[in-house]
Amino acid sequence: MSNSKASLTAIPLGGLGEFGMNMMALRYGDDIIVIDSGMMFPESELLGVDLVIPDITYLKQNRAHVRAILLTHGHEDHIGGLSYILRDLNVPVYGTRFTLALAKKRLEEAGLLQSTKLREVLPGRKVELGPFEIEFIAVTHSTIDCVALAVRTPVGVIIHTGDFKIDQTPVDGAPFDLHAFARYGNEGVLALFSDSTNVERPGFTPSERVVVPRLEELCRMAPRKVVLSCFASSIHRIQQVIEIAQRVGRKIAFVGRSMVDNVEIAHSMDCLRIPDGIVVRPQDIRSFDQKRLIVLASGSQAEPMSSLSRIAVDNHRFVTVDENDTVILSARIIPGNDKAIFRMLDHMFRRRALVYYDNSGGTIHVSGHASQEEQKLVLQLVRPRYFIPIHGEYRQLFRHAALAHQLGVVSGEILLIEDGQPIEFTADGARRIEPVTAGRVCVDSGSLEEIEEVVIRDRKHLSEDGIVVPIIAIDKHTGKLESQPEIVTRGFLPSDNGQEIVAGARDVILRTVEQSNAEEKTDWSVIKEKIRVDMKKYISKQTSKRPLILPVILEV
Repeated sequence: MSNSKASLTAIPLGGLGEFGMNMMALRYGDDIIVIDSGMMFPESELLGVDLVIPDITYLKQNRAHVRAILLTHGHEDHIGGLSYILRDLNVPVYGTRFTLALAKKRLEEAGLLQSTKLREVLPGRKVELGPFEIEFIAVTHSTIDCVALAVRTPVGVIIHTGDFKIDQTPVDGAPFDLHAFARYGNEGVLALFSDSTNVERPGFTPSERVVVPRLEELCRMAPRKVVLSCFASSIHRIQQVIEIAQRVGRKIAFVGRSMVDNVEIAHSMDCLRIPDGIVVRPQDIRSFDQKRLIVLASGSQAEPMSSLSRIAVDNHRFVTVDENDTVILSARIIPGNDKAIFRMLDHMFRRRALVYYDNSGGTIHVSGHASQEEQKLVLQLVRPRYFIPIHGEYRQLFRHAALAHQLGVVSGEILLIEDGQPIEFTADGARRIEPVTAGRVCVDSGSLEEIEEVVIRDRKHLSEDGIVVPIIAIDKHTGKLESQPEIVTRGFLPSDNGQEIVAGARDVILRTVEQSNAEEKTDWSVIKEKIRVDMKKYISKQTSKRPLILPVILEV
């Protein structure tokens, strides 16, 4: 970076070109601040991976310059990577009260709470970090306590919207601060980074309150208990379900770890009003009058071990779904999860439950992201010199750029970038500079280790072609085979001529061992490799498959 001219660089490390994993760094001179630290759930081709976080090689290389991580709100795709990233960067974390409470839970589980400085911020207040002055601006979204960031730098003001929609009638009465956006727009904004998730939807995203009439009607009509699932972070939605339960004369039970945790956190912070005597403990669900109960469960995306998935296959300690129970999925079906979700709902249908999902016949879910008209409104209020769409797959970023172009309010340039493509802002303008390392790091949650690409390749390989383990007993001194080789196979063997192939494979092993000299026979690694290569040729020729071959040699 040339220091002859003051320059500010925005470095996207995640969330541009995919849903989730949101993370962006801003650098001025030797100071870096990081906005959000998200994760995403793996696509189906990442076998056995639990979650995916951004590659932070750039931040590790510049560890000494990173001043802080600033969180816009508490959704997993914005805070889910914290407990992995803070292992490498021990920096203070700034966020609103509820966002930090959710982050705290994560850090506690990872054993990082003691070593992390959490700094609470209030919308409307400012924080100074080196050359950056950050104002937190209240925005509405599908969870509570969400903010956008206005970052004042020596080069100009940057606005990062975080995730937002413009809800005119928010459930908690905390409005979207349009005035702050207008105020910065009047002063002049260098660059606007704005959420693109819902750019394909025309019009306005409806208010959170829109779901109440239909949900209330379903709960009122329900012949037996209601099992309702929504995102555990949708505190507004949970509040509305509690109020509906009260109005229709039902009690409410919370099941699922994330649901129980979030309800407890929100309630302890007075962000959730729960009337006395309305809550039924999970262990009392079975014995409670089924006609007077609503069960709020997490697992709306059919995550494998979540409450709703377990309820669907009748494997939950406290909840079963019986004939004429009502099941309501009050959440968006995230692209990629649809197969698993419909499989889960099929189980509910098999039990003869009354199942409601998507918005057919009334609204049971509403998005937390801005549609086109709200995105236009933000662009018109801010009127930035440069506009950079963020948060979304490439088609969303592209369409958001097209929307801004059509409005004609961007005085400079509209820049379409993806992860790892930094933009440098100077007094002369903005330009793309040399890309930095960016990408995905896969994590197995059993261990906190990152999984190498090789492992994923191996898993893919195993899932397609299976594994063959030849087991050979060799006398260490004479190099003679003590018995016939055994061959164990998993996920590999055509049924019709399987035995012939195994017999042929035995002959191949015997021949390989016979043709090896005495030295090779007593060097296990050499003989193993020879067997592997010959087996591979043989199997490939016979079956045109390429299983993983792992020879095992027993010393006798």
